[in-house]
Amino acid sequence: MMNRNPSVDGYIRKNKQWHDELTQLREIALDCGLTEEVKWMHPCYTFEGGNIVLIQEFKAYCAFMFPKGALLKDPGDILVAMTANTQAARQIRFTHVDEIVEMEPMLKAYIQEAVEVEKAGLEVTFKETAEFPMPDEFQQKLDENPALKAAFEALTPGRQRGYLLYFSSAKQSKTRAARVEKYTPHILDGKGMND
Repeated sequence: MMNRNPSVDGYIRKNKQWHDELTQLREIALDCGLTEEVKWMHPCYTFEGGNIVLIQEFKAYCAFMFPKGALLKDPGDILVAMTANTQAARQIRFTHVDEIVEMEPMLKAYIQEAVEVEKAGLEVTFKETAEFPMPDEFQQKLDENPALKAAFEALTPGRQRGYLLYFSSAKQSKTRAARVEKYTPHILDGKGMND
């Protein structure tokens, strides 16, 4: 059994709703010989520094989240993308400890495959920023304002994608235009949405 991280003890102790489920997921991850850490405020299990699986909890479920889940074969058809725009990570979701106990051999197989993906140095191929939809309202603003266009193109690809996804997610043109207007100063300052 690998060393337990005391921070994970506290994390599980504080979570009353999913205490038994999180405890069981932890045992499975540790049985696979992974190193227990805390990253992004969640228990994270690593292999030689590479993130293999995280434990997450939400209101309706708890989950194993594989950062490179898109590269796993998923013979059980149990991996779920968190949103339509999630490119790499995949979750296996649980609502009761009995599900976890029943699936333990399968979960360990998924973890072992994730370790093999890490050992092989495989990386998820992300969509290029140009492949994301460009809202007409934003394109018009870029065409009208060369400084805005230059500032947007100077942003990191992740910041560009963040803006494109946020602008595109509005159903009404009026809302998309308002979002573009609100974030134009941020873009001109070279900032991402959350900077």
